[in-house]
Amino acid sequence: MAFKTLEDIDFAGRTALVRVDINVPMADGRVTDATRIERILPTIRHITQAGGKAVLLAHFDRPKGQRVPEMSLSLVRPALEAALGKPVAFAEDCIGIPAKKAVAAMEPGDVLLLENTRFHAGEEKNDKMLAAGMAALGDVFVNDAFSAAHRAHASTAGVAELMLNCAGRLMEAELTALEKALDKPERPVAAVVGGAKVSTKLDLLSNLIGRVDHLIIGGGMANTFLVAQDVEIGKSLAERDMTDTARDILDRAAAQGCTIHLPCDIVVAREFAAGAAYETVPINECPADAMILDAGPDTVAAITKLLGDCRTLVWNGPLGAFEIAPFDMATNAAARAAAELTEAGHLVSVAGGGDTVAALNKAGVADRFSYVSTAGGAFLEWLEGKTLPGVAALED
Repeated sequence: MAFKTLEDIDFAGRTALVRVDINVPMADGRVTDATRIERILPTIRHITQAGGKAVLLAHFDRPKGQRVPEMSLSLVRPALEAALGKPVAFAEDCIGIPAKKAVAAMEPGDVLLLENTRFHAGEEKNDKMLAAGMAALGDVFVNDAFSAAHRAHASTAGVAELMLNCAGRLMEAELTALEKALDKPERPVAAVVGGAKVSTKLDLLSNLIGRVDHLIIGGGMANTFLVAQDVEIGKSLAERDMTDTARDILDRAAAQGCTIHLPCDIVVAREFAAGAAYETVPINECPADAMILDAGPDTVAAITKLLGDCRTLVWNGPLGAFEIAPFDMATNAAARAAAELTEAGHLVSVAGGGDTVAALNKAGVADRFSYVSTAGGAFLEWLEGKTLPGVAALED
């Protein structure tokens, strides 16, 4: 991937349009998790300390082209000011006279937050006039919103095509980490893919079997593969109509030199509830009245040994029903093993996806992986091998 970074641009005396993702959770009019705000601070500070003006473009929630007061970015402004430690001006639109007046009033080093781009119906349609209206506000476009890069919107792809552009710190970090993980990895490469359904991750599995050496499948997805191999799984969650697809994936993986790893022992219970009675049994001994809720210790030991032989790891999805103890044991143990190998310099570990981030946080290792992406949909589409419009627009 060839793209400009902040170091390639002289921001002195220039107005930078910075696409950020501050679509943060709110409760009672206040931000409840400022993680996304904190991640954009390095880019904003680089621009302002270099003598530039930082004009922030962002979406918030889903107003569907309407002005919805509860979805105004003015509600996020206090948390942004607190994180930056300086005042942030606000414009009541992201184009037109209100935006132009607010930009004209800026001094070098100032920060301005524009109103929700999705208040315009043309945002999600990548309307050229809307993109041109945004581009007219600045001299250079900085995309620091990898999490919105899978959308060809006016404020992501449209503006980038009209202006000198570069990647912000967060975008650069995401792309560098992803390139190390799959595009130019150190081999052997392992991928952990978990979650409930095979049907939601078909593109992901199809892409990975051609790019990794080992594919570790966990969660409810593993049950479908077990059924495809005529293993009895009792009352466990499985997509029995996807068994032919699972067999096809197994065959294609074998043909491409990718080894698929499924659980060899399992944790089963009669109910999915905290404190439920459970037992660990070999993979072919699931009781007819029980359900598989986690991988067992022998499976974790096998995964740990495998990771010790690998140099790169991509992780998307838990190995079991991690939300409730004790069915989080396999995910926690495997994640800690990966973290230890990463800290020892033996493994490059990149993880992402909503459940994955939650699981790694629960295991206490999110800050011990090489990189954990909070991008959600964009991370998943990248794993699927799809072109991300917001990234493609930045490429030289």
